Amino acid sequence: MGPPESGPVLAFHSDTFVLPLPAGHPFPMPKYRLLRQSVEQGLPGIRLRDCEPASDGELALAHDPAWIAAVLEGTTTEAQQREIGFPWSERMVQRARRSVGATIAAARCALIAGEGVAANLAGGTHHAYPHKGSGYCVFNDVAVAARLMQAEHHRARPGSPLLRVLVIDLDVHQGNGTAAIFADDRTVFTLSLHGARNFPFRKEASSLDVELPDGCGDAEYLASLDTALSQALAWADAHAAAGAPLMAFYVAGADPHEGDRLGRLKLTFDGLAARDARVFAALRAQRIPVAVSMAGGYGRDLADTVAVHHQTLALAFGSWQRWSAPESTS
Repeated sequence: MGPPESGPVLAFHSDTFVLPLPAGHPFPMPKYRLLRQSVEQGLPGIRLRDCEPASDGELALAHDPAWIAAVLEGTTTEAQQREIGFPWSERMVQRARRSVGATIAAARCALIAGEGVAANLAGGTHHAYPHKGSGYCVFNDVAVAARLMQAEHHRARPGSPLLRVLVIDLDVHQGNGTAAIFADDRTVFTLSLHGARNFPFRKEASSLDVELPDGCGDAEYLASLDTALSQALAWADAHAAAGAPLMAFYVAGADPHEGDRLGRLKLTFDGLAARDARVFAALRAQRIPVAVSMAGGYGRDLADTVAVHHQTLALAFGSWQRWSAPESTS
């Protein structure tokens, strides 16, 4: 698959692949359809597009062949399915492939096509390890897309420095799978800002971890984010000064919201808007293309989760508009 054509193609989705979950299952599957409908109705500047599934070869950039085969062939054990949180089904396989495919498409749009900003209306499957899934995550969309963009960018520019990747993970849960995948990779910087006492209870070491206490509100969160972003962008600056190209993946979870069932933090809608605005402004100021994934969100009122994601996409769209007019960036 080649890069998408230039133009206002911002968001990729695959919400037609709804999992046949048992009654009472806690995962909010309807949120993806509701988010797409919210974007269609309220963000007419965003063009939505169906995504293609990730190929076996693309998945193998971040996952063990044995794990890929077990998922695709339906031979995952009951224990593995319990750790993921989903029963195996053909639709689960297709959804997992397309969740990765949408982030690949967004990354190509942002980086290869030069759009600067693009999004996946799902994704952010940051608990998936090379050899297993976990926490509603089967394959790791950001890890696969990051390595694929490194390969495609290098192939397009042979002899140039390898693409450096910045992962900004602001889901309320630590991106343990992503941290593990890139633990020994100095071309990728992983930042995770997450609840200290939240899942996963056994954390991995990211390049930079910021643990937040239960009940953390807007002011404390944003102060921690400012410090963390300055450190992450200093890493990016050092590589840019040495001539390396850069791109970012932003895992923009809705679950730090005060109305989330699982989040344990107390961010308001305004606080989350300020979070997103800081990330987009910082990346735009340094001309770092970004692919955004929506990640988690388990609101007591599902409409709140959809509203947080919608707000992130609205700010992403605004940043995309400014990307083409950098002189107006403030």
